[in-house]
Amino acid sequence: MTSLGAPQEEMRKLTLDTPQKEIHELPLDTSQQTISNPIIPYVGTIHGGLVPGELIVIHGTVPDDADRFQVDLQCGSSIKPRADVAFHFNPRFKRSGCIVCNTLEREKWGWEEITYEMPFGKGKSFEIVIMILKDKFQVTVNKKHLLLYNHRISLEKIDTLGIYGKVQIKTIEFVSKGEMPNDSQLGVPYVGKLDTALRPGCTIAIKGEVNKNPKSFAVNLRTSDSKDIALHLNPRMKNKVFVRNSYIHDSWGEEEKEVANFPFSPGMYFELIIFCDAYQFKVAVNGVHTLEYKHRFKQLEKINIVEVTGDVHLLDVRSW
Repeated sequence: MTSLGAPQEEMRKLTLDTPQKEIHELPLDTSQQTISNPIIPYVGTIHGGLVPGELIVIHGTVPDDADRFQVDLQCGSSIKPRADVAFHFNPRFKRSGCIVCNTLEREKWGWEEITYEMPFGKGKSFEIVIMILKDKFQVTVNKKHLLLYNHRISLEKIDTLGIYGKVQIKTIEFVSKGEMPNDSQLGVPYVGKLDTALRPGCTIAIKGEVNKNPKSFAVNLRTSDSKDIALHLNPRMKNKVFVRNSYIHDSWGEEEKEVANFPFSPGMYFELIIFCDAYQFKVAVNGVHTLEYKHRFKQLEKINIVEVTGDVHLLDVRSW
């Protein structure tokens, strides 16, 4: 295959000819969770490797004169021959800008996956979150889902983080989120009893993946002794509308749809948290607060069932 991806000459400027002494080498073990103000180009060992559920969080700023920068998850740090790059994340600022993702194996680039949504701006700060999943990387920029990239090289081989190009980095953090749900999916439609009767202070956590070609899915909190639904959450993928409602006394109420950012995308992994307080439900997706919904059904203690329907693979449902 011909060499695709970042043009070799540009890449050479960025990495191959970088003098060894300029490369800032720091161990990234879990005890040292944060690296502050690294010198770029930065190459650091990821001690303990990467495991599903881990997050790499990078805060930085794009300089005013930036043409491109890249974050590489590498298999080693060799320069000649160049180490394989399992995940090459490369924002480019020429013309309207794009983000190129690719994999380098045996010094040859694979096929480019290009995203034309550009969340980075010259002179602006950013937060990149790379979530490590069993079969893919999931990238969020500035709290908004950006892209998915399926693994082409196995996770076990990745042991080095490289950051190159025109970028200033304030912090790099490795955040372990603990165990990921295992592959055993829960059947959908899912109906389960809450572990505790609902009351202010209760939390319900739902983990899953949106289907590849989704129309919509729904999460309902309801009673077991009637058809009443206290909270109906219904993300609709085609129109990117997040509907909320209640079904009380055999009729639906008025829909609420306002949301700053529609948080779901086809194929993405999500952790949906519903927190119940005295006056409302608060809903967060992947750690980002998404919406509030004032209680219309007031007898909270009667709400004891959670339902999940529609176009999702359901991995875990918990309440406490």
